[in-house]
Amino acid sequence: MLISIVAPCFNEEDVIERFHETVQKVAEELLPLGHDMEFVYVDDGSRDRTLLLLKQLAELDARVRYVSFSRNFGKEAALLAGLRHASGDAVIIMDADLQHPPELIHRMVALHEEGHDQVIAKRTRTGDGALRTVTARLYYRLVNRLVDVELVDGVGDFRLLSRRVVDAVLDLTEYNRFSKGLFAWVGFPSTTFEYENAVREHGRSSWTLRGLLNYGMDGLISFNNRPLRAALYLGMGLLLCTGLYTAWIVIAALVNGVDTPGYVTIITAVTAAAGMQMIMLGIIGEYTGRIYYEVKGRPHFLVKATNVEGSPERSTGGRTKDLIP
Repeated sequence: MLISIVAPCFNEEDVIERFHETVQKVAEELLPLGHDMEFVYVDDGSRDRTLLLLKQLAELDARVRYVSFSRNFGKEAALLAGLRHASGDAVIIMDADLQHPPELIHRMVALHEEGHDQVIAKRTRTGDGALRTVTARLYYRLVNRLVDVELVDGVGDFRLLSRRVVDAVLDLTEYNRFSKGLFAWVGFPSTTFEYENAVREHGRSSWTLRGLLNYGMDGLISFNNRPLRAALYLGMGLLLCTGLYTAWIVIAALVNGVDTPGYVTIITAVTAAAGMQMIMLGIIGEYTGRIYYEVKGRPHFLVKATNVEGSPERSTGGRTKDLIP
């Protein structure tokens, strides 16, 4: 069985050689069991020496395949590129910063041989702060009440996929991708095991608070239209409240006479209604924006350099040629 390791990279010059050395050792241990391995690295527009180091690794190890983007297109695009260029019977997705322990590859392969199409590594919350743990649990509890697939706290991209799962995911050509949800949506027999997340060896995570919020919003919107339905119900509820309030004002005027209108009440009602309208428009705008990006039909990424022969994103032949100067 050929196993493809897909590793997105972004400014990983301090750790990429160490990562490759570690997975090489795992490949050597699996070779007597009849398993060969290839390494598919996707450079997501790094601004450091990551691409240069990948080229050097490819010269030293014929199993290394790399794809380098013309700019930073994001991790979702990098995952898609890695899956497109992986030719293995099974594909293991993992981060290149060694936070996904390579020694777990043995366990993944063994579980896959038992008949599981997806072998999912679930990270425990050991070592996380209390605020982050509580926030994550609340988020997943909310999302799973809304979305059409089940998203599990601690489950990310670190997983093994069989070839038929990879092909199924690649058949989903949508532009706005949320891979965690796509993996859950395609289904197939799967199993999950827990592991303790390793400490990042070098550098800092590129995830910012804004990026995490946007990622969370993608998870909320990508697999359901319930926010639109909720906006409809909210509008109907507001209309009902307005009718009840109007009836109360009329009855109070008939019984007690007309009082001087309350300035605070009017301002509060107008402000609340305007806020609700902005929220509804924002929800509609999110879905409309996604339709806009889908209709444009732009590619998910552009390749600057690759050593993969016949890459669909290349317009020239030859080996290791740069497409964009």
